[in-house]
Amino acid sequence: MSSDAAASNAGGADAPVRLGYIGLGNIGGPMAARLAKWDGGLTVFDLSDEAVANLADQGAAAAGSLRDVAAAADIIGICVLNDEQVRTVVAGKGGLLDGAVDGTVITVHSTISPQTAIDLAAVCAERGVTLLDAPISGGAPGAEQGRLAVMVGGPREAYQKLKEPFGLCADMIVHAGEEVGTGTKMKLARNLLHFISFTAATEASRLAEAAGIDIAKLGKVVRHTDAITGGAGAIMLRDTTAEIDHDDFWYGIFTHVRALGEKDLSLALTLAADLGVELPLGSQAYTDLARGLGVPHQEGDS
Repeated sequence: MSSDAAASNAGGADAPVRLGYIGLGNIGGPMAARLAKWDGGLTVFDLSDEAVANLADQGAAAAGSLRDVAAAADIIGICVLNDEQVRTVVAGKGGLLDGAVDGTVITVHSTISPQTAIDLAAVCAERGVTLLDAPISGGAPGAEQGRLAVMVGGPREAYQKLKEPFGLCADMIVHAGEEVGTGTKMKLARNLLHFISFTAATEASRLAEAAGIDIAKLGKVVRHTDAITGGAGAIMLRDTTAEIDHDDFWYGIFTHVRALGEKDLSLALTLAADLGVELPLGSQAYTDLARGLGVPHQEGDS
């Protein structure tokens, strides 16, 4: 079908785009509930009849198949479990490509391999369909609150089409790059930090517990101060990881961070040694902090 015919099928070029959503779990469900308020309407599909009924109660139209969603929507979001499910939904027998028309945009919100997104985008392009990888960050709470971050990889023109409707469920929509796969690469970097931080939290808890500290109270302090300082994201201020020149604005700031970090890490490692607690991440942080910040120690440093 031509793009003009697709526009006509959508109710005219000036009509609001029609949305579709597949995968109504603990993130997709709340996300879709917010998209159901979109003027152009939302059509949903899930293998759970209960999940579909819940969205229908909130104003969405229930589809009987993936092909029905494709026929009823111009922009279709997918939030399923893994790469295999994404491939099945998009290009499997009876999948979206069996019903999608020229100009349809498919957004994959699942965290998958960048290569899966690239491969599927190529298959979709053969049918005149644009596939964007658009993974989300913020989890179920962010979906419930409409405060998700969406990282979109693919042509900017298609990204622009998402911004208004997706503003209902996300308060940060970032164009990660013109190439499909860049959104997923950004999400993987973000989650690398997330889960290394979780592992570091378990290490800090072991130290605190061995020192006789209430680790639940420690957790309250961590959440309180991270909400003020921004946590690990507070140092992500530069557009490069290169070594910082001495006359650069950031040099004084990051050498100050280095000095504080190495002092406190040294004290924590000394306490751990006294208590017989192993802190492998703490030891690596002490070794790597300066270089990672871009301010490695130079000969003659104090």
